[in-house]
Amino acid sequence: MQRKLLESGNIFKRSDGRWNGVVWYSDEQSSKKRKSFCGTSKQEVKDKITAYLADFDRQLTASDESKAKFEESMGKWLRVFKFPSVERGTYDRLECTAKHQIYPILGGKVVGDITSADIKALLNHWMNEGYAYTTVKKVYNILTDYFRYLTQQEYIPKNPMAAAPMIKKSNFMASQGKEDLPTFETVTIFTPDEITKFKAEAVRTWGNGTPIYQQAAAYTLMLNTGLRTGEALGLLNSDIDLENRVIHLQRGVKEVSRREGTESTSGREVKIGKLKSTSSKRDVPLNQAAVDAILDLRAERYFGEDSPLISDEHGDYTRPVNFRKRYYRILEAAGLEQRGLHTLRHTFATNLVNGVKQPDGTIRSLSPRQVADLLGHSTSEITELYYVKKDTSRLAGITAGFDL
Repeated sequence: MQRKLLESGNIFKRSDGRWNGVVWYSDEQSSKKRKSFCGTSKQEVKDKITAYLADFDRQLTASDESKAKFEESMGKWLRVFKFPSVERGTYDRLECTAKHQIYPILGGKVVGDITSADIKALLNHWMNEGYAYTTVKKVYNILTDYFRYLTQQEYIPKNPMAAAPMIKKSNFMASQGKEDLPTFETVTIFTPDEITKFKAEAVRTWGNGTPIYQQAAAYTLMLNTGLRTGEALGLLNSDIDLENRVIHLQRGVKEVSRREGTESTSGREVKIGKLKSTSSKRDVPLNQAAVDAILDLRAERYFGEDSPLISDEHGDYTRPVNFRKRYYRILEAAGLEQRGLHTLRHTFATNLVNGVKQPDGTIRSLSPRQVADLLGHSTSEITELYYVKKDTSRLAGITAGFDL
């Protein structure tokens, strides 16, 4: 809320012969306040009130968010309201989206002049530029939060987002000549043949026997445990109980922008912190392939129980960017399509839910709820919808005998 002028003037002569005037206004908490002025003449009081009202108006104009430039206003909102309430990595993404997808188009506009048409034009621009639906949806979400704040604080009388809904995903994809596929069809996994090629390349050595790729066994560990990248890189040797074949997940590693206060500076830094959610803090069982991967990692590099399992050459936490680059190098050398590190997690989940064929011909599988617990998901619906590539080939011939 901001101060508002309620009534001015009301100049009168007091019993002692002096003149008095009163200005009424509401403060930031909407409480009615008054400011009194006195003088030896009516004109003196009138001049004092005029000067006060001019200063009052200047202060209102300076504090009126609707008259500020959009980039300045949203930047302040991000720093004051978002920075203290979200994870550093989340704030980096919000700031990046604002800087690269919002400010170039709306940054120079006056906040109060922005219309629903401006919002729609912004969303359509990035859609027509071929940006992913998820990227444009992030733009929409930030704008929704920001303009909700402005309307709640009564800085603007009408929310332009009300008449600028997010583009329907099917229409968005169609405009780019793409098909809006079911989520499970967009999940990327490695086939058994691709896993074999990946592992073969990962363990290759130079002529003198030195591994080409440092700590490549870490990818096998992720493939057999479903760990997120940050979870794997945050593992200390002391978190691992090989006797009972279990990992106790305690923390995660993230790479965030270096900052002085809320202002970003050059470069990035590794941040050790809590896991993604309360359900992420969990115990993960180890199969033999995972145990072997841990032993290989320790044989290659071990700095003690309180050091990271997947460490750099100094025994410190490995930077996620370096870990990803190494993974992409292996994919390229193995002749495999480039896919994100999360593909290892998707492959783990898919194999567990769809099942693995046993020597006797039976299929061994886990329920979605069991897999959700292993992945640290709060619900099995998340696992089924976003992490498992359904094997529809098993439906072949399933309706035989159900003739109607």
